[in-house]
Amino acid sequence: MKKLTPFLLTGLLMFGAVACADNEKTTQNAPNGTNQVQTQAPEAENIQDAQSDATSETRRAQLNSDIRSREQRNNITGGDTDRAEADIESEVRSKLEANITKGQLTVDSKEGIVTVAGTVPNEQDLAKIAPLAQEIKGVKSVKVEAVVAPAQPETNNQEAQ
Repeated sequence: MKKLTPFLLTGLLMFGAVACADNEKTTQNAPNGTNQVQTQAPEAENIQDAQSDATSETRRAQLNSDIRSREQRNNITGGDTDRAEADIESEVRSKLEANITKGQLTVDSKEGIVTVAGTVPNEQDLAKIAPLAQEIKGVKSVKVEAVVAPAQPETNNQEAQ
């Protein structure tokens, strides 16, 4: 059993590292990376689905609870210097998702420098990104590559045929 334990722990850590390789996204339709420029406006249906999810009390409570628990764990384990990039990305994503409900954003972090890309519906939401991200411990600076792209009206499949 003593020989099996390190093997199992190593396997679990490897699985976790591979599973966390993706960037954090506020919605399923957000760009897959911060290096992808998204200038096309998202469809209204996608925005409405994301907004209804993000504004539900259950989801807001879940996001706030996630941020609080990560902050508490960070305080116990040693503070900002040992902060995992995935924790920073996840917390920034949660913060943006809860406060910019119509945005489709992707979050990436390297050495505390957070990059946010994607689309938001207006200038007010674009201006919120950097201050909200700065509220998360371990964020040294924020690079906003998101653009304003109001939602496109829903398309009717029957009209297109």
